[in-house]
Amino acid sequence: MRAFVLATVLFGLPAQAETYAAISDKQAFLQLISGRSLHIPMFSLKLDVLSDGTIKGSALGWAVSGTWNWNEGYFCREMDWSGTPIPHNCQLVEARGDRKLRFTTDRGAGDSASFDLR
Repeated sequence: MRAFVLATVLFGLPAQAETYAAISDKQAFLQLISGRSLHIPMFSLKLDVLSDGTIKGSALGWAVSGTWNWNEGYFCREMDWSGTPIPHNCQLVEARGDRKLRFTTDRGAGDSASFDLR
């Protein structure tokens, strides 16, 4: 017990993990991504989601392009990955602080991908 108390005094308690919070407002989304890119390093993925409704970037060395809009609180996008269509899908967007964004397909009912914001 004394060792635990000493460790707590010297090193503190572990920080509570930040949780994701839904973003349902287009302006809040734009403010968060303005001037920043979405990254998934494992896939060499970098996307710029621009306020003019375009998406530009690359993944695994191939170009990614697309369009997006905001519809009823969801990020809706359609993309192309070097000739491979990525069909239209509306996604739940969640932020963890100002460092991470998570997109969940099918309005939050499908698969998720988490991106670093840089």
